[in-house]
Amino acid sequence: MDLYQVIRALLEERKRLDNLIQALEDVARTGGVGRSSSRRGRKFMDGPARREVSERMKRYWAKRREERSREIPGTDPK
Repeated sequence: MDLYQVIRALLEERKRLDNLIQALEDVARTGGVGRSSSRRGRKFMDGPARREVSERMKRYWAKRREERSREIPGTDPK
């Protein structure tokens, strides 16, 4: 085997290993396979959705206050 062919094969192997190492470092940096680097946590809620949740919670708490006032005589719902 020619010395230059051996050197060329080793350089190609080093390039392949460098690419593999870079890919593994990217996975380690993003926290795992398949995860994007996007923001985590609560999802964004637009104005109409926020108002709908607000109205639903107002009805929920009004119902709770009404039920509690029936359970405890002499207490008025606020």
